[in-house]
Amino acid sequence: MRLALLGTSVLLVATAIGATSAQAADGGSGNITIDKVVVNGGKPVVVGTTNVVSAKVSVTASDDSGIAETTYISAFGPKPNYAQIWYDDGEITCVKASATTSTCTGTLTFDPQASTGFVGNNAAATWNLATLVSANDDNYIHRDAATTFKVQRYSKLTANASPEPVKKGKTITVTGKLSRANWEDNKYHGYANQSVKLQFRKKGSNTYTTVKTIKSDATGNLRTTVTASIDGYFRYSFAGTTTTSTVNATGDFVDVR
Repeated sequence: MRLALLGTSVLLVATAIGATSAQAADGGSGNITIDKVVVNGGKPVVVGTTNVVSAKVSVTASDDSGIAETTYISAFGPKPNYAQIWYDDGEITCVKASATTSTCTGTLTFDPQASTGFVGNNAAATWNLATLVSANDDNYIHRDAATTFKVQRYSKLTANASPEPVKKGKTITVTGKLSRANWEDNKYHGYANQSVKLQFRKKGSNTYTTVKTIKSDATGNLRTTVTASIDGYFRYSFAGTTTTSTVNATGDFVDVR
């Protein structure tokens, strides 16, 4: 199921234990355990303005009778954002690791241009991952927050060093712009007042070093100057924030003569 919106009066389909996944409290019966839950390989789910983003989820659980199924996997962000998949719909598959342990996997999808879409930019937050797992002897375990993960806004960064070529000892001006996805209008807007590193990689090297740190202006623009010394590439680098992804600009080569 793609990322969708829930009104406060709308309930999710009832689960096998007679409650909705949005309503059910942590609980269970027997000695079944959830051993490990991983979302998107442990990385944030980064969403832009156009493309659907898929995030693989794996739930590893154990019971002395073996695992029957993971009934659902549900992700909940700030209300009313959610994404959900179901075993009965063929969206979750389980593979035995042993007689007692299985790993069940499925894929949550996040679509910034779905008809229901995101509820503005507050979807960039920490989400809870809820799940219900059942064993062959009817033991079950439900967790509202079996793990958490971040959904972030995709960021873009540019860099342009000029003049090209330049005489040694002369001034090089490096401009650029930091922007990020806005899910209210599905466009990219400048990210203001953010610390961004200017980095340099000399010709023939694979390693960038930080020259200085500057801040983006009110519209996300970047501008600074350096003194020309040797041939190489200038780029800007942004470490990201809790709501916005990390990004490096493509290096711009300067020929120093």
